[in-house]
Amino acid sequence: IAKQVGIDETIAQVLPNEKEAVISELKKEHKVIMVGDGINDAVALTSADIGIAIGSGTDVSIDAADIVLTKSTLLDVPAAIRLSRYTLKNIYENLFWAFFYNVICIPLAAGLYQSIFHWNWEMNPMIGAAAMSLSSVTVCLNALRLNTVKIYDLSKDKFKNFKGKEINNMKKTLLIDGMMCEHCENTVKKALENIDGVVSAKVSHLDGQAVVELSKDVDENLFKAAVEEKDYKFMGVK
Repeated sequence: IAKQVGIDETIAQVLPNEKEAVISELKKEHKVIMVGDGINDAVALTSADIGIAIGSGTDVSIDAADIVLTKSTLLDVPAAIRLSRYTLKNIYENLFWAFFYNVICIPLAAGLYQSIFHWNWEMNPMIGAAAMSLSSVTVCLNALRLNTVKIYDLSKDKFKNFKGKEINNMKKTLLIDGMMCEHCENTVKKALENIDGVVSAKVSHLDGQAVVELSKDVDENLFKAAVEEKDYKFMGVK
């Protein structure tokens, strides 16, 4: 499984205290997220920078975690990271707009620009109050933009390996003949995603093609072998 999804280092068959030791070692150089669902994960969840518990897991792991995935799917782990990044960005934007209105409008309403710089700028306090309300409305509307975030969209993700080196994902369009239904699409999709280096595959029998996202360059012959093993005809790379 690690090979299929592109994980280049794995640690398995370790006891709870050994999990905690591994996380403590990783924390010396990295920010560490621990995902777990059992009693034996509780110590590691507490030790990590961020502990994420599976919603269907034990009460001990849920209590020890910072985040609980209520849907009990690992797809929510990167989704939670994306949402947190968008939320932090949104907070910075709201702080900017709040300070922007206050720094500009409060001195203007108080007449400071006129008294200090002798500018003929002034504002009725009633208009200043309206501007403050507008500031609150702006911040609230900006925060509501989080509802439009596609937290399961990985197109803007930057993938890195264990050593922190960024992996530039590539896309290739494969031409495939013989697909006639959604069952064919799912068969080809699974076959392609089993290839080492394929992150995801989007298959369409109507277009007769599959768009694969790659974490590294993959030999065209591997695509051909995977497709033709399922009795479909590989027509090449577009």
